[in-house]
Amino acid sequence: MEKLTIIVPAYNEMAVLETSIPRLWTIEQQVVHTNHLDEQSDILIVDDGSTDTTWAIIQQLHQQNPLVRGLRFSRNFGHQAALIAGMTAAIQTADLMVTIDADLQDDPEKIADMVILAQRGADIVYGVRNNRDSDSWFKRTTAQTFYGLLKKLGVDLVPNHADFRLLSKRAGQAFLTYSERNVFIRGLIPRLGFPTAKVYYKRTPRMAGESKYPLPKMLAFAWDGITSLTIAPVRLILILGTLACLLSAGMLIYSVAVHLLGLTVHGWSSLMVSLWFMGGLQMISLGVIGEYIGKLTTEVKHRPRYTIRSRLD
Repeated sequence: MEKLTIIVPAYNEMAVLETSIPRLWTIEQQVVHTNHLDEQSDILIVDDGSTDTTWAIIQQLHQQNPLVRGLRFSRNFGHQAALIAGMTAAIQTADLMVTIDADLQDDPEKIADMVILAQRGADIVYGVRNNRDSDSWFKRTTAQTFYGLLKKLGVDLVPNHADFRLLSKRAGQAFLTYSERNVFIRGLIPRLGFPTAKVYYKRTPRMAGESKYPLPKMLAFAWDGITSLTIAPVRLILILGTLACLLSAGMLIYSVAVHLLGLTVHGWSSLMVSLWFMGGLQMISLGVIGEYIGKLTTEVKHRPRYTIRSRLD
């Protein structure tokens, strides 16, 4: 019988865990009985270095139900690291793994559909939002822009899919062979190449607490996604540099022609605009290249993605 493990990353989620985990457990038990899964199917909560009482609540939930397990990071390593830690621990015994955020804005009732699709042969089942009505206009617009930009950059990404998904054991094992430190999971999963399926759902507002992805963190996450999946920004710099050289060659011809015609005008404004433009282009280029060099530096150090402080098995 196949064992299902539901992986729940949690960072300062004391406001929702006591409600969301019992609900998730009830849903999992229904899925276990309906789809004839292993009775030892469990929930694994990964505490991503919370500063509130999240870990104490996880300990309490574990005491009440030993099949609610926990991992605790020594500090905050980030949402992606928490997902990887959960998958690394779960893959030892689980045949199916579902990742879902602790606030349950992603519809946990769809886990049943995911398991059915997995039993029919899908190794990866994406949870995909069928609308973004619950988002603000700004968030909805920026999300659509982000997905469109990545598509144009050649990144294979599932639009309106975050980190609510099911992975089979072999898909999880294949994903965990990706050893880079700057990880953008939702961009790597489609590269695995296994049979996939989708379930659609409507995202609901948070039950309590605040979003763990404010605007600055969202922008940083988006930038990590772009730079970890494609070198298109560096190629763009090459194109811009080539165009600037062509433009300068044209300006040289124009300057010689104007000089020969005796129409030379000493233009301070045009000189200043040119200097500022080229200076800005160079600074942006250095910044983008520096970002890639910084990521390379992080990779070659081979530092661990996370450090586990405590474990509840």
